Amino acid sequence: MNWIKQFFFRLYHEPMGFFGMILVALVILSALFAPFLTTHDHNALDIANRLAGPSAEHWMGTDQLGRDVFSRVVMGSRIAVWVALVTVSMSLGIGLVLGMMAGYGPKWLDAALLLLFDTLRSFPTIMFALALVTVFGPSLQTVVIVIVATTFPVYGRMVRTQTQALGNQEFIVAEEAMGAGMVRILGIHILPNIVGPLFIVASMDIPVVVTIEAGLSFLGVGVRPPTPSWGSILNDGYAYIRNTPWIIIFGGLPLIVTTLGFTFLGESLRDIFDPKLRRDL
Repeated sequence: MNWIKQFFFRLYHEPMGFFGMILVALVILSALFAPFLTTHDHNALDIANRLAGPSAEHWMGTDQLGRDVFSRVVMGSRIAVWVALVTVSMSLGIGLVLGMMAGYGPKWLDAALLLLFDTLRSFPTIMFALALVTVFGPSLQTVVIVIVATTFPVYGRMVRTQTQALGNQEFIVAEEAMGAGMVRILGIHILPNIVGPLFIVASMDIPVVVTIEAGLSFLGVGVRPPTPSWGSILNDGYAYIRNTPWIIIFGGLPLIVTTLGFTFLGESLRDIFDPKLRRDL
């Protein structure tokens, strides 16, 4: 428990990190308690009040179908957080396993996995998404596949580099001389030394994943209506941006908050846990 207190003590004295933690907590709590925070049914139509401006009844106005924008933004946070956590966890897990295999395995396996990483990374995300949508159709599952397929090679390459660097250390060579197997070396000696920096990078990748999901939904190849998504809210407001800019403003605000929150928090976590960047208080 001592290290937890030290962590929060250091984070509290990092203004940027503390501010980022507040923004991250705001986004996560909004996703967890979304049904209790909404003021209206997020899919309820009210044509008589379509494109109404912000008011006491509709805090962020209404869209072209009279739906409450605030309720849709809050419910959209559930999609954003769910997609981010699922895809980053899957990408991190796949990249971790394949990266350690590439860094510690035989040369032919390293070459094959590097070819896989580079091949997947060579496809532009949008073009790759459009190709998958053509085959499987637009859906939340397609978004997850696109993000995982284009993200895990980044973690894989990072893990491979760190594994190769650790593989030449004296304590690894000593373990090999004592007859330790690959599973023991990777699981007990290499994994604990590389997992920390990976979690920091993953925290900073969450806003990137949220932006990708919003972008795909904005283009109509992501989450299908009437499910609220920050990207689909932006798409709804884009056609009426000249007369009703509040839809675009309030639809884009959560993306800004999420990006700033996770970026500030990730930067502070790196400063706290990286000995080269750590600053004594």
